[in-house]
Amino acid sequence: MDTRVVPVKSRSIRLSHPCALLATALIVGGAPPASSGLTGCAAPPARSPAVEASSAAPPALALVASAPTPSAVLAPPSSGQQVAPEIAPVPAPIAEPPPAEPSAPPYAWKGGEFQRALSQLAQWVKKNGGTLGAELDDVASGAILGSYAATTPENPASNQKILTTAAVLRHFGADYRFKTALCGTRATDSVPKLVLRGTGDPSLGTSDLQELARALSQSGVRHVGELLLDQSYFDAHFVPPAFEQQPQEWAAFRAPVSAVSLNRNVTTLNVAATEAGQPARVWFDPEGFVDISGTVRTEAIRETRKGEKVERAQNVKLTLKESGMRLSALVAGAIQPGSPAFHWSRRVEDPNLLAGYGLRAALVAEGISVGGKIAVGGEAERIELAVHESAALSELLPELGKDSDNFYAETLLKDLGAKVRGAPGTSANGAAVVLDYLREIEALDAGTRIGNGSGLFDANRVSARTLVKTLLHAYKDPALSRVFVAQLAVGGVDGTLKHRFLPYKKQRSIHAKTGTLDNVIALSGYVFRPDGSSPVAFSLIVSGIAGKHAEVRKRVDEIVSNVARTLARDAT
Repeated sequence: MDTRVVPVKSRSIRLSHPCALLATALIVGGAPPASSGLTGCAAPPARSPAVEASSAAPPALALVASAPTPSAVLAPPSSGQQVAPEIAPVPAPIAEPPPAEPSAPPYAWKGGEFQRALSQLAQWVKKNGGTLGAELDDVASGAILGSYAATTPENPASNQKILTTAAVLRHFGADYRFKTALCGTRATDSVPKLVLRGTGDPSLGTSDLQELARALSQSGVRHVGELLLDQSYFDAHFVPPAFEQQPQEWAAFRAPVSAVSLNRNVTTLNVAATEAGQPARVWFDPEGFVDISGTVRTEAIRETRKGEKVERAQNVKLTLKESGMRLSALVAGAIQPGSPAFHWSRRVEDPNLLAGYGLRAALVAEGISVGGKIAVGGEAERIELAVHESAALSELLPELGKDSDNFYAETLLKDLGAKVRGAPGTSANGAAVVLDYLREIEALDAGTRIGNGSGLFDANRVSARTLVKTLLHAYKDPALSRVFVAQLAVGGVDGTLKHRFLPYKKQRSIHAKTGTLDNVIALSGYVFRPDGSSPVAFSLIVSGIAGKHAEVRKRVDEIVSNVARTLARDAT
């Protein structure tokens, strides 16, 4: 008997953070290097850290070159065949990128204005003990407008995401969607072993599991035995290469990577005030993954600052430790009576079971009892009972280009490895695919090293010329151009460039990817003419100057702004 396929509307989820960190801070309240967990006064992390800490330790893995809305659908319970759900057309990105072909003739560049500007920047960088790698190219003509040590590989910081994004688009295509499925063999209204199988969807969130559970409930399932997590699409090395350089960092930006993830593999502490003098309500999402001890009090919090008594909304403290595949948490401190609920997200250590606890909560909320354990396994179960598909890749990529999300970048690198070289996906195979892509587009300089996909820590070595050639190729490739440009941050408008290049906000003329480590400031992207045509592709990497981020950024931004002014002037 045929089973009707019922589409279920779903949407992605984003963890909310009630307050932002300073742009120069990775984490407030992080554990000291020698501690076994995280201890400190609570402050929620920013969605995408603006500063990524580096370390001098070598990366664990590296390859070196010489020379529409998501959906959940029911699947037939009596068959092992997959159901192909109907997918709505992918909407165009909100940003309107320039056309792939210039509408105006290439500018006839005169003199060496940009070369002189780069030389002046290089002198200042050298005087301050650093090094500069830079190149500016006219996309239409291919002319090099300025260059300084452009073929010398440097740590590109988050500009590495430019290479990851281009390679992912090349192999997956803008319309690709990641699938997550509930699998099992039904016995009337029961599923003795329910398997959650993932294929590396970095966007999978709590709401997606709720829609899967609702789809299962609507099909008539009322009881589930064991909950199994099939993590076999990726290897078991959850910590991306070079992330081991900062092992005691519990901030969300250092989250591990898994084939089945949940909410970027973080768990969220929630504290809600009760009556004055009573313990506050404390819980973690997903429930059951973290064992909690300690108490947070509901009481007025007063402290003295500069001789004056002031009140604080909370002074919650948290210590996290590993507990097998789960975590244990010690909480302390207080929260003001009547203050809003407090939320604090921290990475997990082992992501194997995290989504299982989220799924259990979703099933119970839909009236489905869960009687068995949560464990890893279920690879042999192939009958799909319900399927969720992510948003199109074109809608996921702004997490890399605009918001510099490390978790997305590292997950997509493993996806790339699995797609091209076969499962299980590994970071090393993904890095090899990126190198092959650079070789294919003739952008691979000698000494290029790809260790991870995000650029976090000391993992990669990439030249400014490699970045510029990648930008040139992505812009000229009709299969990549629109989506690739749209996923970059726009100066003065959004992402990590929202507060930079403000004079060019109206024109939306600067589209770029930022990069920041302790000793690295990088910026690579495009400067467009006022009519959106004939851009200049650029890459600037300043290395070796610590403690002067603001000054380095100012000088880098002036180079880019000079290009924008020149293009605007010559358009009139």
